[in-house]
Amino acid sequence: MRTDTLDTVWVVALASKWRAFTEENTAWSLLIIVVTWLVMIIVYWVQPGGPAWGKYRLKRFFMTKPIPGPRGFPLIGNINLMASPLAHHRIAAAAATCRARRLMAISLGDTRVIVTCNPDVAREILNSSVFADRPIKESAYSLMFNRAIGFAPYGVNRFVSRIIAEHRAENREKTQDFVDVLLSLQGADKLSDADMIAVLWEMTFRGTDTVAVTIEWILARMVLHPEVQSRVHDELDKVVGRSRAVEESDITAMVYLPAVIKEVLRLHPPGPLLSWARLAISDTIIDGYHVPAGTTAMVNMWAITRDPDVWTDPLEFMPDRFVIKAGEVEFSVLGSDLRLAPFGSGRRACPGKNLGLATFSFWVASLLHEFEWIPSDSNSVDLSEVLKLSCEMANPLRVKVRPRRGLNRSY
Repeated sequence: MRTDTLDTVWVVALASKWRAFTEENTAWSLLIIVVTWLVMIIVYWVQPGGPAWGKYRLKRFFMTKPIPGPRGFPLIGNINLMASPLAHHRIAAAAATCRARRLMAISLGDTRVIVTCNPDVAREILNSSVFADRPIKESAYSLMFNRAIGFAPYGVNRFVSRIIAEHRAENREKTQDFVDVLLSLQGADKLSDADMIAVLWEMTFRGTDTVAVTIEWILARMVLHPEVQSRVHDELDKVVGRSRAVEESDITAMVYLPAVIKEVLRLHPPGPLLSWARLAISDTIIDGYHVPAGTTAMVNMWAITRDPDVWTDPLEFMPDRFVIKAGEVEFSVLGSDLRLAPFGSGRRACPGKNLGLATFSFWVASLLHEFEWIPSDSNSVDLSEVLKLSCEMANPLRVKVRPRRGLNRSY
């Protein structure tokens, strides 16, 4: 009886000790795991460019030369830069602080990103076949698309979704429009509803939004610089006269108006961050740095157009810098010169760039031909900007107009 009791006590005591030992081991194991995790986060974070770049370099045993860039925050990296309504300003400031205007590395969560504020490096990226891909499902593109949709007019998502649903329900045998083409894609090319909404939204709203925003910036500059507006009026009177309206063919005969438009595009590019989601499809070398496959590239055109090393007096509104003199070649804004490429360059340049440029050139010529644009008595022109669908005026333009052609109209 005593032996049985002793055996029972021994077993209970051993079980108690084992439970305490196991709990202690579990606690230590969890502590080791947590500490290791925190150490890894710190190791990733302290690397130039933030956690996404630190993770990549650690896997490569730090064999590659690091691209300079801000560390940002642990785990999320530099998402705060992109979340700003003036993301292009903050990215330019970060590049200047890190002395990385030519090429800067940042992390958007777990996504590696490179940004350039230099025209030579921009050409290297935009004209490279390595960066010809656009990652529809990459987190960086999702961040940009969702951000832009957030600024879209109310009901845009629902409106486009209804169009897709109606086309799908009709089940038409023959392709009749662009929506039918998207719905007909199969296999690897098949798009989800979210992707189709993105494509249709870009096609429908991007073109009209960019043109309207650019025209508003041009008119704002005309109000602020009446001497420039006067020269445009003189050119319009010389080329068109006051007896008829402006025609598209008149634009090609003008010299000063195109220079004004280019100067406005330089100071107020509608898309200040080009190539928000250019994906490197293979490892490459950019500006002497190793850039791994899967890296997203961006070009800060706003920073390039305000760089004193690229432009003389970059903050001054000087249309004469684009006026063609005898023997000079016209400065193209269609992508051949990366000092000013508001429509992008290379394989992913805006497909509607020629139409867009012709459209707002014609409308600006018509508006300036018909009216003199003068300051409002109660509202001054505010050049503050905000990045929404495009980089638009933070406070809408409110001005007065005076008919120039003596037409008997009421405005």
